[in-house]
Amino acid sequence: MAGGAGQSGAELLAFAQFLDSSPQPLVYGYGRRNLHELRAREFGRLAGTVYLDHAGATLFPQSQLTSFTKDLMENVYGNPHSQNISSKLTHDTVEQVRYRILAHFHTSPEDYTVIFTAGSTAALKLVAEAFPWVSPGPQSSGSRFCYLTDSHTSVVGMREVTAAMNITSIPVRPEDMWLAEEEDAAAASDPNGQPLHLFCYPAQSNFSGTRYPLSWIEEVKSGRMRPVSGPGKWFVLLDAAAYVGTSPLDLSVHRADFVPLSFYKIFGFPTGLGALLVNSRSAPLLRKTYFGGGTAAAYLAEEDFYIPRESVAERFEDGTISFLDVIALKHGFDVLERLTGGMENIRQHTFTLAQYTYAALSTLRYPNGAPVVQIYSDSEFSSPEVQGPVISFNVLDDNGNIIGYSQVDKMASLHNIHVRTGCFCNTGACQRHLGISDEMIKKHLQAGHVCGDDVDLIDGQPTGSVRISFGYMSTLEDAQAFLRFIIATRLRPSHGQPLPLATPGEAGALPAESKAQHAVPATRARRSPSPQEDASPDSRVWDNSPTTVDAVSLRPPLLETTRTQQTPSEKAAGIPDGGLGSHIVTNLFLYPIKSCAAFEVTRWPLGNQGLLYDRSWMVVNHNGICLSQKQEPRLCLIQPFIDLQQRIMVIKAQGMEPIAVPLEENSKPAQICQSKVCADRVNTYDCGEKISSWLSKFFGRPCHLIKQSSDFQRNARRKRGKDQSACTTATLSLVNEAQYLLINRSSVLELQQQLSTSDENGKEELFPVNNLISRFRANIITNGTRAFEEEKWDEISVGSLHFQVVGPCHRCQMICIDQQTGQRNRNVFQKLSERRERKVNFGLYLMHTSLDLSSPCYLSVGSQVLPVLKENIEHYDLPASEKHQEVIS
Repeated sequence: MAGGAGQSGAELLAFAQFLDSSPQPLVYGYGRRNLHELRAREFGRLAGTVYLDHAGATLFPQSQLTSFTKDLMENVYGNPHSQNISSKLTHDTVEQVRYRILAHFHTSPEDYTVIFTAGSTAALKLVAEAFPWVSPGPQSSGSRFCYLTDSHTSVVGMREVTAAMNITSIPVRPEDMWLAEEEDAAAASDPNGQPLHLFCYPAQSNFSGTRYPLSWIEEVKSGRMRPVSGPGKWFVLLDAAAYVGTSPLDLSVHRADFVPLSFYKIFGFPTGLGALLVNSRSAPLLRKTYFGGGTAAAYLAEEDFYIPRESVAERFEDGTISFLDVIALKHGFDVLERLTGGMENIRQHTFTLAQYTYAALSTLRYPNGAPVVQIYSDSEFSSPEVQGPVISFNVLDDNGNIIGYSQVDKMASLHNIHVRTGCFCNTGACQRHLGISDEMIKKHLQAGHVCGDDVDLIDGQPTGSVRISFGYMSTLEDAQAFLRFIIATRLRPSHGQPLPLATPGEAGALPAESKAQHAVPATRARRSPSPQEDASPDSRVWDNSPTTVDAVSLRPPLLETTRTQQTPSEKAAGIPDGGLGSHIVTNLFLYPIKSCAAFEVTRWPLGNQGLLYDRSWMVVNHNGICLSQKQEPRLCLIQPFIDLQQRIMVIKAQGMEPIAVPLEENSKPAQICQSKVCADRVNTYDCGEKISSWLSKFFGRPCHLIKQSSDFQRNARRKRGKDQSACTTATLSLVNEAQYLLINRSSVLELQQQLSTSDENGKEELFPVNNLISRFRANIITNGTRAFEEEKWDEISVGSLHFQVVGPCHRCQMICIDQQTGQRNRNVFQKLSERRERKVNFGLYLMHTSLDLSSPCYLSVGSQVLPVLKENIEHYDLPASEKHQEVIS
């Protein structure tokens, strides 16, 4: 945990005060180059966004892309393996870029060779396959492959290649290497002996930002420091991928044998291109097996005869390299130098931001003195030599319990702050810093946790952390916006009002004493609706005849404060006003178009995928990617209405003429396309240019409406309970998880009380209940007896319909979106997170257990719900007279 004298409260550390108190001179910005002008000119797309995942991928400046595309438009670049003029131009340009890369790392073609690869991972795999390993035998113990445990997955994965060659792999802890530094050099082994060993370590940990000594390179190669004892000659692979994005690397001083890197970590573009820099003294030792196009000087097709090319680069670059991406690197180097003045400036600037943020986070304390965050670091952020611009941490509550990183990520997204969560493809560092044993990793896997998912806590223990990282275009405003986010969500005054939260454009621009009155509140007053949002939508509620509608409004008035009046559905069903004594279906909703407005009904037919036509359509962008309210909140303003008699869906939106779409494919051949829903590939068809133009006009960008193909079946298999062999099988529409989603009105009422606020006169104001219900986008609303009692249910019956509970609904940021206006309110997610003890679950997913569609089946408002509790604790029964209330026609 970061140390330092903590302060109780939530005051942001002033940047000027931080600079004055620093024992060493710190540099922010790039001299006469105005950083704010740079951001506005080159990164205008970041307006309103705080991007703090530069260790994952930094961002490209606009002028880099403009310069590159101009180059492509003005020149003809052919395949470099041909001999024509355009090919010669490509070859010469590529060779110039190789020289530029070497110059960037302060070396030359005489000392290093650049081998282009698909990225640093491909470069590591190349070394694992080509290194001159010596298998153990009577005369030798064989080669050793050693790697620092604080290494990227791609480094650790090299051991699978070496294992196939019977080479021993040995993980080495950072503590062991630091201890080896202090050992007597007289015990060093012969640096020229046999066999040959390889030691891999990162210049910078991608987990914590720790920068390991570059002096290890020469110490290990000379034999003065050994990762493990034993005779032999050591070679060193320096994983520089994370390091070189924000720091210079001088290979004339630190002469590693192999240096893998990825260029998008430096420039942001192009992606999918990396390189292996090979020391000229080590290159002749590499052994090649496979040979691809362009690597052979000569070979025979009918005889085992092959002569490789003499050039190391040509020998190892199988096939045609990504030459246009290589050419893009030239523009990356040019623009980076012009904007910043070089990597040393970037190193100083990014470290200053990281050190300031670290210092500010370290001082944050709850009123009881408990720290707000736990920071995972091997340094005190004392200098850029020992620490990169990366901070890995977990947020704590005031009792010291860790708040899952998934919850922090979701809250950050509400503030438009982009962070990274998990173990960042570095299990070794994750285990070391979080105290996770090997047995716990295996236990987590058995519990269903895999790398990259959002399972953040198991038995109260973290499975990963939150990481923020700075890039060359990061600003003080970015750092302070992030800090204010932590303050606003964790350190709030006792009366429950959130602290002021500055926007990225305002953070740090004001003196400390004026921050409070000028900052933008985290919860903003409702703005006046735009003309597109102002009018009340023409929503309709279907009654018990599928072809008849009542023209009543689905959405309640915005000024509703308590639930004292019945909804139209409840009146239609004859439910007693305010009756909470039994489990009754009070509302039914379907969402014909995924992420668009609800369509409320009082009685509706069922299909084999759930409510008929529920989430059968979705809106996709020009690339065929599904749009959700998280990216496009205005989707909630699109109102679909289904007319079963005319077999059409009418779509409405304010300011647009209504448009009709047929419910089923017509006789004409439909254009079949594929899309993805929650990682599932689904077959769909495009609903035509007419509706596409309608949607594109409304959203101001190209969009299409697609529908799941009627002959495509998407299966869902969900394991249940402790019996891992038992599972439910069902077919799904375009839903995320299950056929139905149920919520309990009593649970909503409790959340409403949590969200209550007081006006300036002290009068309590309640969040409208129906507004809250609409945010959870459930199909079935029940009138329960107790809040969250539904979480004890294992099954439910509605008349003769039976449903299996398949799990809770894990909520995301969409619940913060007002379904009437498309505006966000961050409080909803935060309050639910607090009420649910950091896990934002609300509602139950349901599946059919058995459904006979030989005759039509319906769900109706007013039907009694019979729950069965988990573990057969209790069964809610009904009088015989009520057991047949649900209509099955």
